[in-house]
Amino acid sequence: MKVFLDTVGCRLNQSEIEYMARQFLAAGHTLTDDPGQADYVVINSCAVTNQAVVDSRKKARQAARAGAKQVVVTGCWATLNPQEVLAMGQVNRAVSNADKLRLVPRLLGVEEDVLTSPAVARRPLPGRHFRTRAFIRAQDGCENFCTFCITRVARGKAVSMPAERVMGDIQAALESGAREIVLSGVNLGFWGRDLQSAMRLVDLIEMAADLNPGRLRLSSLEPWDMDDDIIRLMAKGRLCRHLHLPLQSGSAQILRRMGRRITPEEYARWVDKIRAACPQAALTTDIMVGFPGESLELFEESLDFVRRMNFAAGHVFVFSPRPGTPAVGFPGMLTGDVGKLRSQQMRAVLAESSRRYRESFEGQEVKVLWESVKPIGEGRWQLKGLTDNYVQVSAAGGRAMWNEFSLVKITGLNHDGLDGEIIEG
Repeated sequence: MKVFLDTVGCRLNQSEIEYMARQFLAAGHTLTDDPGQADYVVINSCAVTNQAVVDSRKKARQAARAGAKQVVVTGCWATLNPQEVLAMGQVNRAVSNADKLRLVPRLLGVEEDVLTSPAVARRPLPGRHFRTRAFIRAQDGCENFCTFCITRVARGKAVSMPAERVMGDIQAALESGAREIVLSGVNLGFWGRDLQSAMRLVDLIEMAADLNPGRLRLSSLEPWDMDDDIIRLMAKGRLCRHLHLPLQSGSAQILRRMGRRITPEEYARWVDKIRAACPQAALTTDIMVGFPGESLELFEESLDFVRRMNFAAGHVFVFSPRPGTPAVGFPGMLTGDVGKLRSQQMRAVLAESSRRYRESFEGQEVKVLWESVKPIGEGRWQLKGLTDNYVQVSAAGGRAMWNEFSLVKITGLNHDGLDGEIIEG
């Protein structure tokens, strides 16, 4: 049987379809990059914004039109609106997050333990999600109360995966050739607080680093879960010099209305500490514009703060009212194209700080893990990969060095990354 797996949204969703892939492979099935050839298509959906729902619906519709025999939608959209998913008429099943990790054994009619053999190696997913990086599920659910976010409803309370299971999944990925591990979770900084031990996230990072992956990275971390020991591990090279710290707004007033447990000043102090210990650390973020009550003055306050933070990159979202969240009833909803215009302004600020950050690498030698290879002529390949600070580098090589490290001298900037020349690798 052929299986096509796809996802929308966070890195945790990516880790979950990788887990499903191992289960299908353990049962003797194959993965395909063509939904039209698939007996089963599984879409791991997202509902964090209205656009995420649109994207999830589009993927399900495309799979059905391509000729997939069975289309299954799981994830946050399927959890919050299962009837809406099934009403499409092109989806055979809607599976909630609570049942997501039992989806494969139930589809196949086998016991779950039959599909968890460590002997089954991880394989990169064919198609758009072909990654050298292995996304490892360490945590699920959320204990935060952001007034705009539906994730806590869709994912439930925060739950930590036992350290032994996380280490087992990492070891299986390393034995199958993965050179970079990404610890993933909705509320990753919560890890360990619900376990009967004194372990916390920094201890999990130390354990993972002891397995000697080529690289170890965190998916995302709330700024109030930052820890001096995490900075120490970055400075020692045991953790990638990249942290994704969602800010959401640079306005103290808007942060309070959002239910965010930090002020701009506290956020800035963590940024200063990280950069003092790791000067070229990449700090990336999420910014929301158009939150109810965001006046022009408060937006400009946020814009100015983001400008001062000099982020390496960031995602910008226009506020999307989600039924079931407190912010739906807040006064001061923006109308017209105000959100769109503010998004454009915020993106321009982030684009400029990203350019400045990338310029700091010109003339330097960096280590790159190649994730994309394409032939460009006789014996020549176009390579793209990432530095540990999550900057994309492009270079030409004499062979297809997928999933290999190279030392690269940076020669200039391109649209969204860096150009370089391979020195060795």
